[in-house]
Amino acid sequence: MEKFFKPLKFLSLAFLLVLGTACSNDDDNIGTDPDPDPTGETITDLAASNPDLSTLVAALQRTGLDATLADENGNFTVLAPTNQAFTDAGVTSLDAFSDEELRNILLNHVLENQFRSSDFTTQYYETLGQGPDQNALSLYVDTSSGITFNGVANPVADNFDVEASNGIIHVVNAVVLPPTIVTHAAANANFSTLVTALGRFGDTYTNALSGDGPFTVFAPTNAAFDELLATLGMTLEEIPDALLETVLTYHVIAGQNLSANNFVDGQTETTLQGSDLSVNVGTDGNVEVVDATGIPGDVVAADVQAVNGVIHAVNRVLLPQEVVDAVTAEATIGQLVNLNGDYSTLGLALERTGLDELVNDPNASLTVFAPDNDAFAAFLENAGLTFEEVPNDLLANILANHVLLQDEAVTSDMLSNTYANTRATNADGDNLSLYINVDNGVTLNGVSTVTMPDISTVNGVIHAVDVVIGLPTVVTFATADPTFESLVGALTTEGQPDFVSVLSDTEATFTVFAPTNAAFGELAAVPEGETLTAVLNHHVVGEANIRSADLTEGTNTVVSLEGDELDIILPPTQGGIANIVDGSGNTQSIIAVDVQAWNGVIHVIDGVLVPDTTN
Repeated sequence: MEKFFKPLKFLSLAFLLVLGTACSNDDDNIGTDPDPDPTGETITDLAASNPDLSTLVAALQRTGLDATLADENGNFTVLAPTNQAFTDAGVTSLDAFSDEELRNILLNHVLENQFRSSDFTTQYYETLGQGPDQNALSLYVDTSSGITFNGVANPVADNFDVEASNGIIHVVNAVVLPPTIVTHAAANANFSTLVTALGRFGDTYTNALSGDGPFTVFAPTNAAFDELLATLGMTLEEIPDALLETVLTYHVIAGQNLSANNFVDGQTETTLQGSDLSVNVGTDGNVEVVDATGIPGDVVAADVQAVNGVIHAVNRVLLPQEVVDAVTAEATIGQLVNLNGDYSTLGLALERTGLDELVNDPNASLTVFAPDNDAFAAFLENAGLTFEEVPNDLLANILANHVLLQDEAVTSDMLSNTYANTRATNADGDNLSLYINVDNGVTLNGVSTVTMPDISTVNGVIHAVDVVIGLPTVVTFATADPTFESLVGALTTEGQPDFVSVLSDTEATFTVFAPTNAAFGELAAVPEGETLTAVLNHHVVGEANIRSADLTEGTNTVVSLEGDELDIILPPTQGGIANIVDGSGNTQSIIAVDVQAWNGVIHVIDGVLVPDTTN
């Protein structure tokens, strides 16, 4: 069996995420400059005058940053830890830090430009602290309930928005140490599922990702985990430890601090897990990460800089081939589609129409012909529609036309030249037919070819196809089935009306009695001109979808488009399924019934019907 997963293809598919934006010092977040402090005191002056900030002042003096924050030309926001904050952090002596370490700790409390408490929003800001490659450290500000900095510090009541001549001071109740990867993951509630997953392994990965690094981490958001777990039909707790560990380590690149502007389109990086990830960079600079499924994950918040690496938030949980193989071995049809980037449009269509419930039913036994993204793109282009513009009921019926009605997994060796019913229906609720031809591979309705057969799942079989199988008209079947080549030739003979357009009208309904090639071969001469037109019209009943179940025992009389009556007689007297008597009184046999199209039904007959020639 061929693998359903082909080599990675860089396909783009957009997702939405409720997540604070990436690091920013945008002007939109900067408060208007305060009126000059009436006392003319700088940040350093005000800190020195507050006895609760004596440890901070000593640290500033030791590192020379007191002079920086005394600069009248400065424009700063300072988070000022109290003496108790230093004590709570276990800092009994500043001598525990080198000058360089202490300086970076202090700079992680300083933002360039002035931010009053009312200016802060939930997002990442840049401090003057530095991480690898001299990148500015990120500060996560959460304003969902008061103000919290990096998940550890809050402004002290009545001691925030303290205006100095060169900036603003917010006295805080904790030291905001230069953040590690773990600090940022724990601070942002959008990563709580990731934190829970890492916690499954005790301190193993929290200690590692708190270490020296550097690391580049693609961090899935909670929504990304929710999507994966919904696809798998599992809870996080139900994922085996070994599988979860493989997934988590696949999101980490060790030894590199790769900022978004470091990436180039098509770049490949080896993860801590051992497998590769690929990176797409769009012309707009947006970054996508592509895993073994081929489905790109969007970087929705880039360059969350820690002291030991950088985080890029992604809206998909990334899966290596090892995990893909393990998951797909027990996957439903729906799960397999959602784990393959080449079939992402099909996955979206199934979800939008609610048919994902059918293909995810573990108790079903389905046969699905699955169009890939290219097939959907061509279908939409031909229709002149975007995906969003396709009416939901129409989309659902088209999808249903790719699923056989029978509750059985039909493999390719079980297929033959025949008609099968799909789960699509016409306006009367009759299931549509699908013409299957196996003379040269497997083709469907003469338009779609099976490119990858027999993809087994726990609830059926997938046959990948290269063209979306639209809702068929009676012309679709006439042209697809070689049994009707002579009929098609007659319908398209030069000088005849445009029968193809007439019988392709999806707003009309027809019942067609279609002679086989052999039936035409028994004619001494094929009629021509107006006579041929009359003969062909004598095979069609308009404004009626007459199925075999609609017939009653005895004579059923209908009027053809030509104007003469046709008598359908049950039970048959000369073989076949029923007799049909034409306008000239000749009796033919109906040998196959109920080839159901969207705009009518075809019944196959063994002779050509001739209208009354005496009129």
